[in-house]
Amino acid sequence: MKTRIKICGLTREEDVDAAVAAGADAIGFVFYPPSPRYVTPQRAAQLARRIPPFVDVVGLFVNEAPDVVLAACEALPINVLQFHGDEDAAYCRQFARPYLRAARVRPGLDLVEFAGSFPDARGLLLDAFVEGYGGGGHVFDWTLIPPNLPSYLVLSGGLTADNVGDAVQRVRPVAVDVSSGVEMSKGIKDHSKIAAFVAAVRKADESI
Repeated sequence: MKTRIKICGLTREEDVDAAVAAGADAIGFVFYPPSPRYVTPQRAAQLARRIPPFVDVVGLFVNEAPDVVLAACEALPINVLQFHGDEDAAYCRQFARPYLRAARVRPGLDLVEFAGSFPDARGLLLDAFVEGYGGGGHVFDWTLIPPNLPSYLVLSGGLTADNVGDAVQRVRPVAVDVSSGVEMSKGIKDHSKIAAFVAAVRKADESI
């Protein structure tokens, strides 16, 4: 099965175009104001108009008020919601849209139990644990991922063109999610890095 690729934290038209041209399956917009990659729903709506059919639009939120999430969903065609805070399942499902629940992986976190707490999630996104929210571009120990995880797995956390092939072969996620690994600076994407990342994933797919 082809590993799906999401490029997250886009803020510029040319970066959206580059991600689409490289073959990304999903484009992510960050609606978390403290993030340097934050965009307003109005700005994201402008960018989303450049995204063709069958490329998903993903909205990332952290402990946001429900009316803010709903307003973003009304402003642009968000296909999947991605929650990175302390949201419980009741919160996540109230929007009646497919959602991913992020887990910040560290020793002692029972990922099977965590996934079981979100039985209606479209998938579980695994990121590195850091203080605060967000992965910070760090790779976590992939051996902490249990083989019996009862959820589709989206792998994130410090992925780059240099290590994503190994990640795909070892972890076998249904999708990979990258932000800082394809940037020249926070929120500004490097188009050659995007192309190299996508190529590395596709090469790994061919070897499986």
